[in-house]
Amino acid sequence: MSQSLAAVWETVADTVPDATAVVQGSRRVSWAEYEQRAARLAQACLDAGLGPHSKVGIYLHNSPEYCEANFGAMKFRGVPINVNYRYLDTELEYLLDDADVEALVFSSSLGDRVERVRHRLPQLKLLVEVDDGPSGDGSTHLEHALPYTELQQAFEPAPRVNPEGDEVYVFYTGGTTGMPKGVVYSMSDFTAFLTQVYPTLVGLQPIEGPDDVAPRVQELRDTASAPVAIPGPPLMHGTGCWFGVLGPHVLGGTAVLLESRGLDPEEAWDAVERESVQQLIIVGDAFAKPLLRSLDDKPDRWNLGGLKALVSSGAMFSTDVKLSLLDHLPDLVVVDLLGSTEGGMGRSIMAKNAPVAQTAEFEVEPSTKVFDDNDREVEPGSGEVGIVGTSGGLMPIGYHKDPEKTARTFRSIGGVRYSFPGDMATVESNGAITLLGRGSSCINTGGEKVFPEEVEEVLKTHPAVEDSLVFGRPDERFGSRVVGIVSLSPGATASTKDVIDDSKLRLASFKVPRELLIVDLVPRAPNGKADYPEAQVLFDQRQGA
Repeated sequence: MSQSLAAVWETVADTVPDATAVVQGSRRVSWAEYEQRAARLAQACLDAGLGPHSKVGIYLHNSPEYCEANFGAMKFRGVPINVNYRYLDTELEYLLDDADVEALVFSSSLGDRVERVRHRLPQLKLLVEVDDGPSGDGSTHLEHALPYTELQQAFEPAPRVNPEGDEVYVFYTGGTTGMPKGVVYSMSDFTAFLTQVYPTLVGLQPIEGPDDVAPRVQELRDTASAPVAIPGPPLMHGTGCWFGVLGPHVLGGTAVLLESRGLDPEEAWDAVERESVQQLIIVGDAFAKPLLRSLDDKPDRWNLGGLKALVSSGAMFSTDVKLSLLDHLPDLVVVDLLGSTEGGMGRSIMAKNAPVAQTAEFEVEPSTKVFDDNDREVEPGSGEVGIVGTSGGLMPIGYHKDPEKTARTFRSIGGVRYSFPGDMATVESNGAITLLGRGSSCINTGGEKVFPEEVEEVLKTHPAVEDSLVFGRPDERFGSRVVGIVSLSPGATASTKDVIDDSKLRLASFKVPRELLIVDLVPRAPNGKADYPEAQVLFDQRQGA
């Protein structure tokens, strides 16, 4: 039976109309309001000439309007397209053109960028501007855009439509290299993933089908068990959007959005306490360390007993940081997910007084395999490095308008179709896999392969180091040499020699960085993922100074 997120959420709105769907600061949007506001946006799109499969770009900071635009696009069997709010003219124009975006919902603070590229995008039929307050960059209201508040007053809610089975969901991912690419899923498969897999990650029973939505949602609300989640990272990235909004919403839950544009640990813990948040969504150490430091500094400030799960995906999450968080929150379950937009692969779950999982070691899904260069499975315990492939769960159709990359990433072995996003790993004797990093970022130094994530994790074990990024730079003798940048924890002191010497105790000699630079802040994207190009620019600038 065909299913869609829009149909699920419409059922939720009918079942618990007065329950809260989205919170941001003092703003609270009920499920009835959420559904109606999304429906009015859907009608505006239809009146502008959009229809089934039309793309609606969402160029917004985290806000209730982001959620409503996502919902509204799906309501008329359209396709929401996430647009990174850090994109400037060239990247913005590329993505809107590549995705065939016909309507764009954007923050007023980003309007100057939209104005500069819209004339080169003739397919754009509708511009909708969300006022996000003073931008600080001199931008003003875009003359050709319809203000979101006026749209909500001018349009009646669009009639509901049933899914027909050919709907798709597209999510753009930047990856580590190249321009962003759109990963395409069957909407029915994507909905099944969120209704059946997401609940198990947060200790709830899956929804078995469309007829199960209303009774399960009513039961969860009656027992105060409906998930309340904070997406720490931006909604333009999958971790925040999928696990912080889309997942909780299929169960009739609440998404609690933070107001700050960057992570403010105290704001996050305040919101956890105030809204009785059950799940906090983060991206590895980049989020976990500041959150932990805040608890260390003010251990008695917050009552966080309602927090049940800390869910992380997309970046390295160190074991010692997990253990320290569990010291503060002994009832917490830490869920560390291995995967990418192209497919989930495994998970590592930690709780107080439970067996400790090593950093980057994951229990894999039965459908996840590690293959060598000849497409043979890597022998457990062999120490051989292979590429991770997954065949189960949520399998994308491919990449939007890129058949060549689709063929490279999604291919069959032994009659089974696998997704190969590029992650490299070894297989332990117990069948668990240890993630090494992306093959695209691997450093070849004198014929030896060095995965940056492994070295970064070792550097961060130094007590003075807050964060690190490692990469290769050209070397006449070895082809590439291992170098990197580190930032120090507040108040800490250390020399680069101290950090390098410490790493020699834990790394093979060819993996030890030849050079390190100490910087104020290691560059990362708003979702916590490493910004290697910017790190290399910082390194080269300092070396040339």
